[in-house]
Amino acid sequence: MTHLWVRAEQRLNEDRVGLTPAGVKALIAAGIRVTVEDSKTRALPIDGYIAAGAEIAPENSWPDAPRDAIIFGLKELPEDGTPLPHKHIMFGHAYKGQHSGKALLERFKAGGGTLYDLEYLVDETGRRVAAFGYWAGYAGAAVTLKTWAAQQRGETCPEVGVYKDKDTLNAELLAEVEATGKPRPTAIVIGALGRVGTGAADLCEAMGIAVTKWDMAETASGGPFPEILDHDLFLNCIFARPGTPVFVPAEALNADRKLTAIGDVACDPDSDYNPIPVYDRATTWAQPALRVANDPVMDVMAIDNLPSMLPAESSEDYAAQLLPSLLTLGDLDAGVWGRADATYREHVAKV
Repeated sequence: MTHLWVRAEQRLNEDRVGLTPAGVKALIAAGIRVTVEDSKTRALPIDGYIAAGAEIAPENSWPDAPRDAIIFGLKELPEDGTPLPHKHIMFGHAYKGQHSGKALLERFKAGGGTLYDLEYLVDETGRRVAAFGYWAGYAGAAVTLKTWAAQQRGETCPEVGVYKDKDTLNAELLAEVEATGKPRPTAIVIGALGRVGTGAADLCEAMGIAVTKWDMAETASGGPFPEILDHDLFLNCIFARPGTPVFVPAEALNADRKLTAIGDVACDPDSDYNPIPVYDRATTWAQPALRVANDPVMDVMAIDNLPSMLPAESSEDYAAQLLPSLLTLGDLDAGVWGRADATYREHVAKV
């Protein structure tokens, strides 16, 4: 019997989950055994999983799970160097030149396990079957706007946290923007036709901000793109990959510009293809903005788990998208799982 083991997230400020109690009920009905680890932080309470019929395991007990169990989580595993013998479903961040990715692939190679990277679960056309993109864009735009508002106060963006829902976030943010007493900033979103860009643009428009929406057609020239510097906010919603142009080059820091706040929602600062090479590390919930220039000021927001600011909404949305694929776990050689396995084999062979 196929056995899916939903692990607790061990990363700070990560309250999301990729399977809801309703999803558990559907998987069990399809003949899939489901174990869910207890969690002190998960946005969806454990009682719902118990009622749905899941087996409950202690928090962070997945290393001792049966070897045939498929371990399902979202964010990174503890970086302890131990071999990984299980099949894992997770965001591995290991295939795009990330420097931490090689170490993860070495752990899988040593243990004989397999990585089914959630970013590379794709349909026959190559489109991802599930993504947190919309809520990443929404929350990323919110924190970038908070960064701009802090600049108007002569400050850097203060710590951010979890919100009950988007209405709570919107109310707080609107009050913060209006308290600056300044006209609304202008924003440009690159990747505006995708899930991430749609979320970013929706947040801006909810705040009464004029948005310039660019996608592949507007960036096909490869740059440079001086128009970006003519906006107060720039929201990058395109994931770095070979051929991605540079949107904000290093020399822009000293250029004549309106741009003061960058939201790198895609957040690949350690990728070889980073399109915003004015910064070199992700930011955090405790310190959301990294100041990269002072005259004129420029801050970069690059938090890499933005949807967890709205964990309940983002979990429900993502889990609904992913469930049809989880229902096919009984045949790991076909469909999305077969394609993800082939992608893993291609990259682990290079380690």
